[in-house]
Amino acid sequence: MLDTYEDTQSRGAYQVPTQPAMPITAPHQAVPGYLQTPPTNPRRSNGMRTGAIVALSLVLLLVLGVGLFAGWQFGRTSTTTGGSTLQPGTGSQSTIPSQTGNNDQAVREAVLAKVRPAVVEVNVTTQQGGAIGSGVILDGRGYIVTNNHVVDGAQSMTVTLYDGTNLQAQLVGTDPADDLAVIKITPPSNGLTVVQLGDSSKLTVGQDVMAIGNPLGITQTVTNGIVSALGRSVSEGQGGATISNAIQTDAAINPGNSGGALVDMQGHLVGIPTLTAIDPEFNTPASGVGFAIPSNRVATIVPQIISTGSVTQNG
Repeated sequence: MLDTYEDTQSRGAYQVPTQPAMPITAPHQAVPGYLQTPPTNPRRSNGMRTGAIVALSLVLLLVLGVGLFAGWQFGRTSTTTGGSTLQPGTGSQSTIPSQTGNNDQAVREAVLAKVRPAVVEVNVTTQQGGAIGSGVILDGRGYIVTNNHVVDGAQSMTVTLYDGTNLQAQLVGTDPADDLAVIKITPPSNGLTVVQLGDSSKLTVGQDVMAIGNPLGITQTVTNGIVSALGRSVSEGQGGATISNAIQTDAAINPGNSGGALVDMQGHLVGIPTLTAIDPEFNTPASGVGFAIPSNRVATIVPQIISTGSVTQNG
């Protein structure tokens, strides 16, 4: 098996005060030298106290209501996974029409309008030179998931956004066993578009999918295909990761696609394209036999890396 750019280098990317005591007197009797307090009306005092309690209760209820509403709104747009929460983006989100059988092109265009702004190009500098891979923005704070082999050995990294903006990136943490890594950028003033994680366990063989990435450095390239098989166990070769439950697809995956997005027709990220099979007869990448890390694995690993910089729970 070959990772998407192992044909150029082994497991590397395609080339962060007191007063005197008051005399005791009869109730309400004036005492020279002291400021007297007028008699207190018990009924008025009790009424004021009751009113204050009611007002305080209303304020507390209002605060609680606002908090619950804010939490509900946040829950609608955020993804909680692995004990951590992925923050939503602030970029615009496109609406995807339901697939009816005769509107396939309109659906594909809507999916791309929604997802492509969340797919980035990752440029890495290593001791061996420059390399290129892909990444997907998963968190509005600037966290991006990619393949570990894309950033392995990186001395510096930059990310190119969909609109061409170039930003410095820092490594947050890696998970070599799953060939996953998280890098971070500082979000621009207009915010970031974040992809929504899908449930890879609900994929079916024959289902339409699209791969988005930067093959051979050709930015924002889209290929389409189907889910060819599920539950594959594939190895990246000697010293490389073994990916369990990999998604096999015939959507073209070429060097530079690594770390990009495999999405369904609802615009959900269902996998991270990672490698292609090798044709043993010609020792070249096999056409139409690519593999992706399932999104459910991404949902388990990425929040842990964001929270701690490493994977603390493997299940």
